[in-house]
Amino acid sequence: MPGVSSFRTTFLRTARGALAGLLAGFSALAVAELAAGLLRPAAGPVTVVGGAVIDRTPAAVKDFAIRTFGEDDKTVLQVGILLVLALFAAVLGVVSLRLRRTGAAGALVFGVVGAAAALSRPDSAGAGDALPSVVGALTAAAVLYGLAGKAAPVGSTSGGTGTGSGWSRRGFLTVAAVTAASAAGAGVAGRTLSGRRGRGAVASRAGLALPAPASPAPAVPAGAQLKVPEISAFTTPNRDFYRVDTALVVPKVDAGTWRLRIQGKGVTRPRGYTLAQLLARPLIERDITLTCVSNEVGGPYVGTARWLGVPLAGLLAECGVQPPSKGGGADQLVARSVDGMTLGAPVEDVMDGRDAMLAVGMNGEPLPFAHGYPVRMLVPGLYGYVSACKWITEIELTTFDAYDPYWVKRKWARRAPIKTQSRIDTPKPFARPAAGTVVIAGVAWAQHRGISRVEVRVDDGPWQDAVLAAQSTLDTWRQWSYRWRATPGGHTLTVRASDGTGAVQTEDRTRTIPDGASGWHSVFVTVP
Repeated sequence: MPGVSSFRTTFLRTARGALAGLLAGFSALAVAELAAGLLRPAAGPVTVVGGAVIDRTPAAVKDFAIRTFGEDDKTVLQVGILLVLALFAAVLGVVSLRLRRTGAAGALVFGVVGAAAALSRPDSAGAGDALPSVVGALTAAAVLYGLAGKAAPVGSTSGGTGTGSGWSRRGFLTVAAVTAASAAGAGVAGRTLSGRRGRGAVASRAGLALPAPASPAPAVPAGAQLKVPEISAFTTPNRDFYRVDTALVVPKVDAGTWRLRIQGKGVTRPRGYTLAQLLARPLIERDITLTCVSNEVGGPYVGTARWLGVPLAGLLAECGVQPPSKGGGADQLVARSVDGMTLGAPVEDVMDGRDAMLAVGMNGEPLPFAHGYPVRMLVPGLYGYVSACKWITEIELTTFDAYDPYWVKRKWARRAPIKTQSRIDTPKPFARPAAGTVVIAGVAWAQHRGISRVEVRVDDGPWQDAVLAAQSTLDTWRQWSYRWRATPGGHTLTVRASDGTGAVQTEDRTRTIPDGASGWHSVFVTVP
């Protein structure tokens, strides 16, 4: 049938063009990966474009991504970038069958976008960061031009040149196979080179022996961990500790080359420190609960670890810094990360006597790479986006009026004390517990204020006091439990907490933007 034959011819021709475009795109990424491995792994096009997308994404969209995808949000972004790239490449391949030069020129757009993204990143190392994207785009243009010539039908002018080579299935498939194999080889080589560049960091962490703290953490009270199945452990293992940041690729910093610089307004003695110099100082060890501002009511982005580090207030005082309450001119401490992230914390909070530190250890081992190795900052009682700078390399003293750090520019609050929150860990939402005694249990936190009371309500009944586990310190969360006499039917279980000042957790429900979520956590269960 002529119609079927014509459709089949058109379909196969389109498929050839799309395949040519996809191979060109694959070659571009592979060669760019190789170039990035030779120059700087963080300059790879997917990484820089992904970072640029994150930087320009509205705060509400970022909040949605974290709520929806959790710690997989970066993977989803990378997959999305690759899908868009694949679609664009396939369309260019189809176009190139008739407009060969136009298709090849279109492939150069990859380089323009990647180079612009690379140069716009806060951690850009200069013009060299644009090279992987440029080299990748030139590769894509050359590959697409060559494959289009092999895939074009006999008599095609390929953009008006009159030099079409004609369609040869065997010739096209041979060139396509060689292209795919070569690109795969380049990609593997690039990954290998990138991995080798991180070996020094891996070796430095493996060989790091943490000194004993001059001020050990107080022993966790025996009653701080309740014997209730499914309740959150008092200490969160490193492998389970939440991770929320903007780094598409976790930085691997060699501790041997790492440096910290302290400078800025009111710093009368600017100084630099190596990791060895920090480790030689008296270290403190503390159990501290961290909370992400993106944590929804009842959410998972909170955890407790035993941190080892250098007291930050003493380090700042050594550099001549005074808090505003003592006449200091700087009221904001801006921490800068190796990936260009900036976080701003109130100087007064950092120096008011709380255990603010530059942490080097987490739960008895050097910081994991994903949690800031070799050094990160943390300040008890403040949300992480203003206080928990990972991979820190610089501290600048300034004022809130003079400078807006990364998240403040995106409409988050400048000052971010952690709100009093509580969570029901068990029973889970929509659970079906048996009638009789059911243990309702969970955790509550109000870092630097502590938890003094937790209450539970069943449906619209009266608030009942829960039994509190032993309080470790004011900077850690506190477990609680309540024995409920469950009766058949559907029930809503609600919890609220009071902090150490006696203030009761607010019922007013707010989203995470601009300064953290509030409201009571509830779960619905059905008793058969």
